[in-house]
Amino acid sequence: MGNTKVLVTDNLEQEGTSILKKANFEVDEKGKLSVEELEKIIGRYDVLIVRSGTRVPSSVIEKADNLKIIGRAGVGVDNVDVKTATAKGILVMNAPEGNTLSASEHTIGLILSLARNIPQADASLKTGKWERNRFMGTELFGKIIGIIGLGRIGKRVASIAHSLGMKVLGYDPYMTEEDALSLNISLMTLEGLCMQSDIISVHTPLVPETKHLLSEKQFFIMKDGVMIVNVARGGLIDEDILIKYIKNGKVRGVALDVFEKEPPLESELLKLDNAVVTPHLGASTREAQVNVARDICQQIIEAIQKKIIRNAINMSTMDEKLYEKMKGYLTLSEKLGIFLSQLLDDIPESLIIEYAGEIVNYDVSPLRAYVLKGFLERFCPVTYVNAPLILREKGIKLNEIKNKSAGEFFTTIRLEAKYSNESISVTGTVVSEKLKIVKINDFDVEAIPQGYLLICLNDDKPGLMGYIGTIIGKKNVNIASMTLGRKEKGGQAITVLNLDSEIDKQTIKEIEKFSGIWRIKLVRC
Repeated sequence: MGNTKVLVTDNLEQEGTSILKKANFEVDEKGKLSVEELEKIIGRYDVLIVRSGTRVPSSVIEKADNLKIIGRAGVGVDNVDVKTATAKGILVMNAPEGNTLSASEHTIGLILSLARNIPQADASLKTGKWERNRFMGTELFGKIIGIIGLGRIGKRVASIAHSLGMKVLGYDPYMTEEDALSLNISLMTLEGLCMQSDIISVHTPLVPETKHLLSEKQFFIMKDGVMIVNVARGGLIDEDILIKYIKNGKVRGVALDVFEKEPPLESELLKLDNAVVTPHLGASTREAQVNVARDICQQIIEAIQKKIIRNAINMSTMDEKLYEKMKGYLTLSEKLGIFLSQLLDDIPESLIIEYAGEIVNYDVSPLRAYVLKGFLERFCPVTYVNAPLILREKGIKLNEIKNKSAGEFFTTIRLEAKYSNESISVTGTVVSEKLKIVKINDFDVEAIPQGYLLICLNDDKPGLMGYIGTIIGKKNVNIASMTLGRKEKGGQAITVLNLDSEIDKQTIKEIEKFSGIWRIKLVRC
């Protein structure tokens, strides 16, 4: 992959970039770049890796004509215009696991600082004062901590809180009661958590649905003397409302590592005695920076070289274990899309994807992406990332069906294009790691979706194969294999030929003159 060019900004750790270089990627390390600087050079690169310092707005993405991946060495991707990247077919991925321990430990450090007034006592003593009575603290043992967002960091904070003897409440609409029970976390509504918690710690991403997740309604119902902690993202808490409730005494103290505007040098929060503040240090450990650098670079290599997608923001994740199980069906899915699109004269009104057999026990969303990419590439430029978006833009309705039984096969995938007055379908499977087309419309066939295939829908008449063979033979084109199917003698039938090389349009027109042929297509797989 020596031609894959990677632009790295924001001083990524060498432990990460060395992985890319060993994989023969061309790596340019530029340091932090302004939007204007990035706009000028982004067109040369296949991959962009950033941390939080480099902004990647739509103006940059629109000039990124070769870009395939934007990798964020860290968790948050609010500095990347994911919507525009998706529309352009660019994969956006992050590295959420590498800083889990650092962010969790920083959260606990802030909680302890709040409970025992550590920063204030430190500052007081350094001015020559000995104010033991002023900085009376509170024990964490037996207190209730409410954790909003139970992802990797939220779960880790919960684990540490348990070891301190705290009771843990949790709010996360994506966690099941069973999972929460296994972690000894009591799942609550957001309102219930706010009403019962002594300490509230926020650990969700910042998206439109979570902006100002804690605002007037939530603060109003909180316990008197509650403590608030945020090491996730600025904007999750309405800072104006927070300041109001600190001043009226309801909030005993707040510990913030992130702010709505960074740096928050004019924020009133910096002037409050019971606010503990740090300058976005949650992931600022040497270990975390090395981990996220390694993670994002390894993910990029896997995505480019193996099509294994991990920690994607705008596409289904597919780890190595799942990829190994599904790789044959991923290739089949794309081939089915390519195959069917070439049987059509125009864009259909709708598509149906039917998954049958063992494959329905897995997440089929990667298969969907491969089907749609294969199908749409005949009509327009497309990637696995933006294929669903382009399908909607073209007004093609998508329906998906799952069947537990695949008949005589272990697994089948069927793709059908529907018009108001007709439909065309193709069904495929994988047998001993070989891809096979086993049905076209209702005709049973056995064809390999590789190279050139001549598809004839015809009446069941004698002489057809001799006629086609004579014409193709004159063009010095060999028939590698053939399959014939019919519903009844003398009725409708199908002829599928795998050819060793392409035939031109004139040859196809000559074959089409046979009176029994009513549809003929050359498919390239």
